[in-house]
Amino acid sequence: MITYPAGEYDVIVAGAGHAGCEAALACARMGLNTILLCLSPDSIAFMPCNPSIGGTSKGNLVREVDALGGQMGICADETYLQIKMLNTSKGPAVHCLRAQSDKLQYQLSMRRVLENTPNLTVRQGECARILFENGAVAGAQTYSGAVYRARAVILCTGVYLKSRIITGEVSENCGPNGLRRSDNLSGFLTEEMGLVLQRFKTGTPARVDGRTLDYSQMQPQPGERVAHTFSFMTESQEREQYLCYLTYTNEETHEIIRRNLHRSPMYAGMIEGTGARYCPSIEDKVVRFSDKKRHQLFIEPEGLYTNEMYLQGLSTSLPEDVQLEMIHTIPGLREAKMVRPGYAIEYDCLDPLYLSPSLMLKDFPGLFAAGQINGTSGYEEAAAQGIMAGINAALYIRGKEPFILSRSQAYIGVLIDDLVTKGTQEPYRMMTSRAEFRLSLRQDNADLRLTPLGYEVGLATQERYDRMRERAGRIDKAKKILDQRCVPAAAQALSLNEASRFLNAGELLKRGISYGQLVEAGAAQPLNEADALTLETDIKYEGYIKKQQAQIDEAARLEMRVLPEDIDYLSIKGLRLEGAQKLSKIRPRSLGQAARISGVSPADIAVLIVWLEKMQG
Repeated sequence: MITYPAGEYDVIVAGAGHAGCEAALACARMGLNTILLCLSPDSIAFMPCNPSIGGTSKGNLVREVDALGGQMGICADETYLQIKMLNTSKGPAVHCLRAQSDKLQYQLSMRRVLENTPNLTVRQGECARILFENGAVAGAQTYSGAVYRARAVILCTGVYLKSRIITGEVSENCGPNGLRRSDNLSGFLTEEMGLVLQRFKTGTPARVDGRTLDYSQMQPQPGERVAHTFSFMTESQEREQYLCYLTYTNEETHEIIRRNLHRSPMYAGMIEGTGARYCPSIEDKVVRFSDKKRHQLFIEPEGLYTNEMYLQGLSTSLPEDVQLEMIHTIPGLREAKMVRPGYAIEYDCLDPLYLSPSLMLKDFPGLFAAGQINGTSGYEEAAAQGIMAGINAALYIRGKEPFILSRSQAYIGVLIDDLVTKGTQEPYRMMTSRAEFRLSLRQDNADLRLTPLGYEVGLATQERYDRMRERAGRIDKAKKILDQRCVPAAAQALSLNEASRFLNAGELLKRGISYGQLVEAGAAQPLNEADALTLETDIKYEGYIKKQQAQIDEAARLEMRVLPEDIDYLSIKGLRLEGAQKLSKIRPRSLGQAARISGVSPADIAVLIVWLEKMQG
């Protein structure tokens, strides 16, 4: 192949999905000359599955990305059709914002930002090879022969590596919705770099024409006014929201699926890849949960300027004729016309155990990876990895220590630690249950936790940092007033019993009085809803938060015990062979990370502690 020099940059980002967008923006905003290579500019920030942002735990990730200085939350706020807070019947630790986005408008919003960001070039091109010099990254080459020089490359290839679309007996070598796939990078990673790739699978449901649905047969699901936006930089806004709808499958639906399982690629052996545990197809749900008489489906709009409706909960790779037959058994969908059939998609991805916590490949200095190439599933998980890979690529080029978020600092920290410590044998999805310190990692305090860190590394802007400080100041001032102010004058207005009349206002919050009630009674100063919610949560759950902080402090002691990268674990006497092998493969940064490795026992950790103490002194 004839090659030609195409330019010199600091960083090359390969792929313009949600990981690639955040990675490229982070590098450019930190002052690095960055090029974003994409298969097509028309697929920037594409949402091939449900065009939604946020949801359980995912909403936390979006707010954390935003707090660090990312873009996803801003674009989500600009383009949502409906927004609501999930899990409000439960405690604040699991409250999560979710929005149904306008698919096209979200893409255009992100593309506009990318194309107008200083230090950032967007260029069509398929990354086919990584260039190395003296053992470190020196650039990348496209399939067409363009050679770009750079000191760091971030792979954000999503589901496009040798991807294959399967619908029933029909299989196509392409990306989502028939888009072009990346054919060449997989071979380079395996044949020339010696990496072993995994094969994963995800899927998506059919889309139907909204004009052909009978909404009277379904339950309307309105949005709601919420105190929070995804971005801390978005002014609170109210605008028209669009309805989603709830309906259900039934026994007739399930019987059609059971009757056609022999035509399902999943059950006929046509699919090689491992599917997502927490987002099963409808045929998988019918087989695995055979006792269930129905499964819920949410009918959600894809955008303002299209009639397409997304059938959330009906992901499938059954043949088109079977899909149409089963759709027509569902209330509200009996006359539905299918616009696009559902499909399964297989693709290559890396074993995340190849990665260090900075998301740089351990044996290839300057090469980073983020998003679904690391075995995750979801736009939000991708964006979170993308911003971290971008930050760390910038720090690597500047010769600085990597930026690592711990499990006690952020959901992002949990996500990355899980990947690089435990690996994954299936598409990984973030969930609140994975975060052991979730009461401290709430979505409402993401800016207070992370914006100072984003500002310190040079990504969060001065304006964002100042807003965070102003917010922290308002909350702190209001807390001090509550701690000092006794409320006998307000007792009558609040109908308090005699014993409660001598408590300060802060204590009253713990006893069921809301902050808004205290304000009305003159016992507290007014705050906006978002600030009031953070303050009220901090005070009401103060005891639990203190207990959690003690746990965090205990965990930090192990995290502070740093392990040298060049340890020969196999030579340490007393380590079990399995433990030594796992430690040698993952090369943990600390005793804390070592303790979380599957196959490393408490006895192994005790041996390591003794060994460290001997080495240190």
